[in-house]
This record gives sequence, structure tokens and C-alpha cells, in this order.
Amino acid sequence: MLKFWKKKGAEEPVSDAVEQGQEAQTAKSQTLSEILLEAAPAQAVTIAQMLDAPPSPAKRTWRERLAGSVFNRDVRDLFARHPKLDEALLEELETTLIGADVGIAASTELVETLRRRMGKREFADAGALLTALRGELVAMLQPVAQPLMLQSEQLPFVIPKPFVVLVVGVNGVGKTTTIGKLARRLQTQGRSVVLAAGDTFRAAAVEQLKSWGERHAIPVIAQGSGADSASVIFDALQSARSRDVDVLIADTAGRLHTQGGLMDELSKIRRVLAKLDAGAPHEVLLVIDGTTGQNAISQVRQFRAAIGVTGLVVTKLDGSAKGGVVFALAKEFGLPIRFLGLGETAEDLREFDPAAFVDGLLPASLGHAEV
Repeated sequence: MLKFWKKKGAEEPVSDAVEQGQEAQTAKSQTLSEILLEAAPAQAVTIAQMLDAPPSPAKRTWRERLAGSVFNRDVRDLFARHPKLDEALLEELETTLIGADVGIAASTELVETLRRRMGKREFADAGALLTALRGELVAMLQPVAQPLMLQSEQLPFVIPKPFVVLVVGVNGVGKTTTIGKLARRLQTQGRSVVLAAGDTFRAAAVEQLKSWGERHAIPVIAQGSGADSASVIFDALQSARSRDVDVLIADTAGRLHTQGGLMDELSKIRRVLAKLDAGAPHEVLLVIDGTTGQNAISQVRQFRAAIGVTGLVVTKLDGSAKGGVVFALAKEFGLPIRFLGLGETAEDLREFDPAAFVDGLLPASLGHAEV
């Protein structure tokens, strides 16, 4: 339920999360971790550790974030085993790309292009081949590197208020965390933001979203557990419009792409939002787990049919993720890739940069041949 607070003589509706955040600031005897433990014990430890941790002294580079990926390791090992420029190198390169989730179609196309160029004697050594591979990979991703723009398709030069972002995906991909990071990103750009806790089937998701709101004074509109998701998001849109908020970001329940009933709920959310704004949602972000592999293809196909996906966010690419699924998605669908998730902090939601991404996946050099 919405509550009200006074600011410069005006009454504005804010979420319980914001009011609780203000009360927490006056409770000097309690740390943020203690407050979160009381509010949401199941999730508080992890969230509190993230929020209370001191900021890192320097933002880690893409190469540092992706150095541990399976893609990076396997390509590095391949060129170490096959320093000689020959057909065997190309055949194993194709196998390596497929194994890193690049996909059969994209891998075959890449290697065939390199084979033709090698036949024309364009490469002096394996280092030159690696440089060419880098260029081909970047070119494959360049068309889908489209940042999130706060404008409507119906009125491309007009920013609707609020700009509604609906975030969808299967369980465990990091939707709620991505929403918190995106909200913080927009806030630092001077945008006002409201969050809608539309994942009403998982109580921890609501508490997690409220924690992000408390940390950054971002209103979170929520109802009780088990409430109708479409109703929560509809109320949030009404609230955001009444306060002239720039962006509304709505969470939704995680669901398997094979669950027809839950997928139908997404269509219902679109219909309900259209009663207030015919263009809403203006962006449907599908969050994909970078460790999912080729199953991500099925997820995109099903969610696009149910709700009309307009952009992708690929998470969990730091660590041991293969990373090649980004190329498979680009080849199969051509959907804009808005962001990549490269870590736990808000700054680790990076706007997609094909050159930086590929440079992080490939080894920096082969002997004296710099890439």
C-alpha cells in the first residue's frame, strides 16, 4: 500500500521501501546489514554484503572481467597447441567456437570466412589469423550493439513519461538485480525512477527490490504476496504518471519459457498497461543467463512470441561463463543487446561494447603477435 510523505509542502506517494529507508537513517544504532536482516532474512546477508562493501578503487576492465571465461581459456589453449597456420587449426577452431556456445551456424560462417581469407594468403602466421578472427567477431556483434534509448517507437522523437521498461526472464537469471543496477544507472544520469515489484510469487524478490530502493531513495510500488502482477504494475504506472516520473521499471515473476499460463500473464500485463498508455511497455528487456548456453535460443524465441522482446541483457558473464552465447543470439535473432552483466556491483551493468567484449574474450597476444 502506498504511503505519503511531506516534501516542501507537497504530498507525494512513496513506497514502504523509501519510508523504511528514511527511518533506517535515523536508527544510528543499527547498521544497514542489521536492518536488512530484520526486513528480509532470506536475502539480507547477500544484499547487505553488496551494499555495505566499500567501493572498489578502480573499475575493472572488460578483459579483467572476462579473462576467466571458457571462451578465453579455450581459444588461448588452441593457439598454444597449434601455432602453425594450417587446416587443422581451422578445424579445431570451429570445434572450439561451437563448444563455447557460439552456435553451429555462426561458428561455421566464421571459420569459412577465415578459410577463404587464408586461401588468399592474407595471414602471415597464426597471430594474424587471431587478429582476423577478432575483426570478424566484432563485425558480427556490431549490428546488435544498440543502447537503450528512452523514446517511443510510435513517436521516435518524443520521450513518453514515464518510459516503461518491463523486465522478463526465467528463474535465476538475475532480473531483480539487473533492475536495481539499471535504476541506479538511470538515477546517476539525472532520471527519476520508480520500481514496480511485479514478481509477486517470490517474497524475497520484493524485499530485494525494496533493498535497492532503500539504498538509493528510489520508490518501490508493491502489494502483498500473491497479488496480481498486472495490477501491481498498473498501479505503479498510475503512481509514476501522477508524479511526472521519467522511468518506470517493472519486475515480473521468473518463469520457465515452457510454462504457458505464466507466459500468458505477460500478455495480460501488456493489455492492462495499454489502458493507460497505448505504447507501454516501451521496452521489454529479456534477461539471459550467460551460462545458459544454447537454451537461451529457446528462451528468446518463446518470450518474443509471448510479449515481444525489444532488447536483451546477458548476465553472469564474469567468471567461468562461456560467453559465446552472445554471438549465437546476435546471429539467430538480431535483437538489440542493451547491457551485459559483468559482476555484482551497480557499475558492472555495462552498456554493450562489441570491441571491448571481444577483446576480453580473446587472448591478448600469441608470442609477439599482438591482437
